[in-house]
This record gives sequence, structure tokens and C-alpha cells, in this order.
Amino acid sequence: MYADIWCPFAHVGLRSLVRRRNQIGRDDVVVRVRAWPLELVNGAPLDPRATAEHVDALRAQVAPDLFAGFDAEHFPRTSLPALALAAAAYRRSDGIGEAVSLALRDAIFEEGRDISCPDVLADVAYAHGIGESGPEDDEAVRAEWREGQSRGVKGSPHFFCGKVDAFCPSLLITKDARNEIHIGRNTAMLESFLATCVGI
Repeated sequence: MYADIWCPFAHVGLRSLVRRRNQIGRDDVVVRVRAWPLELVNGAPLDPRATAEHVDALRAQVAPDLFAGFDAEHFPRTSLPALALAAAAYRRSDGIGEAVSLALRDAIFEEGRDISCPDVLADVAYAHGIGESGPEDDEAVRAEWREGQSRGVKGSPHFFCGKVDAFCPSLLITKDARNEIHIGRNTAMLESFLATCVGI
């Protein structure tokens, strides 16, 4: 999965995938969340107000159980240090990497914490028994971004499994003539993707 930590669509997509994976008893399959740093992709950090609008739409239309503690006033200025911490966690193991990837998203969207703050990152690192990220992890973020470009990543989240890929497979996202966003669950696409990956 290529995704950014502060992308609310990726939060829903990752949680949907992990929940369904666990329901079918395949928690042996670990999700490798690779960096797709939107501030590098777009040349600017995410807008907290626009993100808050997306959070409101997701919570109202498809994910009432998520985004409980989201606070736009504590939205991070950058996600790059958090992406580097996730890279450091994956250097330890795929399982720790997945756990840290989920914890960082929970910190933003469920706890209202600023994951650009070193103290918040230190808390996540300590909770998962890992140290701070280093220069090799900063480079890993950029390497994954370049790799994603070469693989044709369309946005956050974009899932891959072997030769099969799916952009945001758990959601249907459209805009109407007034540019208002409409979101629905795409259960069939998520099931199809999982069937290919884990044989459900």
C-alpha cells in the first residue's frame, strides 16, 4: 500500500483492509505501507481545512466509527518525520511496521495529536519498542516515493498485490456539479482485491 499518514482516505482504506483481513482469519498477511508523501507529490503540505472537510464527509457518509478525536487545530505541518518513523519500524519487522503505521494514523485521526511534534513521535516509538528514525529512514521515504512513481501510483491509498493493483479499493468517491464530495463503500472491489491477495 502506498499512502500518506495524514490522508483521511488512506486511514479508512487501511482500517477497512485490516478489519476484513482479520475477519477472514488472515492476520498472518502483513500490510506493507510504503510512503507516498503528498507534500512532495503536490509540492505543498495538506490544507488542514480541506482535510477537515474530507474527514467530515467520510465520518458522515461511510465511517461513523472513525475520526473520533480529529482536531484540525492540531493538524501536522508535515508528515515526513512520521513517514520516516514508519520506515524505521519496518526495518525492525513487517509486523512492527504495520503496527506503527496504524498507530500514527490513530494519533492524528482518533486522538487529535500532531504527528509532526517530536514528542508525539517519541511516544509512538516508545510504545512499539523502537528508537528514533535516522537519515537512512528519511532517504527510504524518498526512495519509496520514487518507486511509487515508477509503479504508477495514482494517489493515497493505492494498493498492490503482485501484479494486481487497486486505487482506493474500499471507497467510491465522486463530486457533484457543486463540487461537493460524495463517498460510498466499495465492498465488492475490496473483496475482489483481497480474493486475489489471500484467496478468500
